[in-house]
Amino acid sequence: MFKNDEGVIANKEIDSLELEKAKQIIIGLQKQMAEYIKNGSGPFLAAIYDENGKLIAQNANSVVSENCSHNHAEMNTIKEAEKVLNTYDLSQYNLSLYVTSEPCMMCLGGILWSGIKAVYYGLPSKRVEEITGFDEGFKPKWFDAFQKRGITVYGNIAPMEAEQVLYNYVENGHIVYKPER
Repeated sequence: MFKNDEGVIANKEIDSLELEKAKQIIIGLQKQMAEYIKNGSGPFLAAIYDENGKLIAQNANSVVSENCSHNHAEMNTIKEAEKVLNTYDLSQYNLSLYVTSEPCMMCLGGILWSGIKAVYYGLPSKRVEEITGFDEGFKPKWFDAFQKRGITVYGNIAPMEAEQVLYNYVENGHIVYKPER
């Protein structure tokens, strides 16, 4: 695992240009969240870009608005990219997923099986759980598992922006779905 002075973590050596690009995209997603939340989406947003920087798909969490527990931002965005590119195997396109917070256990599986080549996320799961109470799931050594499969991961990118979005979401009384245990 690699870590820089800003607290960004990665499963490969951190490239400053790659990190700056990811930071701009993730901050942009965080800024867009207010509009998505106003329209009934959950507080997470994801986007998929190709290797040339072209936006392929972008979508938010729609679990509550569509009454479907697997409609996380990452899953919705992957599904949209597969539709746009007319394939279930995204590996041939060298795509990167950018998401406002660390993917949960379910989304990690979806990312792994989709063929996405890189994942960049904002706020780590531990903070998401502390702010919202949402159970991110059991994810042992997922950075290593992704590296083993050739998937680059950079995390903890611009986490303060993500925290503010989540605090606002919770403080404004929006639903954070949690299945009964």
